[in-house]
Amino acid sequence: MSNKRDLKKDLNYVFGDIIDAALLWQMANPDADATKSEEIIDESIKGFDELIAETNKRGVENVKTHFKGIRQSLETKATELVTKINSL
Repeated sequence: MSNKRDLKKDLNYVFGDIIDAALLWQMANPDADATKSEEIIDESIKGFDELIAETNKRGVENVKTHFKGIRQSLETKATELVTKINSL
């Protein structure tokens, strides 16, 4: 079972990489409209904040299933955001 610290690191790394990819796209395409990539960055920050709040919840009945649910949410949100970046 992973602990809370590892889960927080994973959240930070995954969302950080997604934001980096969006910023790299902006630098590689300076003439393109940056509103879509800015929306992806905003979505990443919002998703990170939501999942960190879920991670920091206290008094959870079953910690293992709670963290497993957070990891599944991370995977789905990350896949969705990467798909959006690839479609730019």
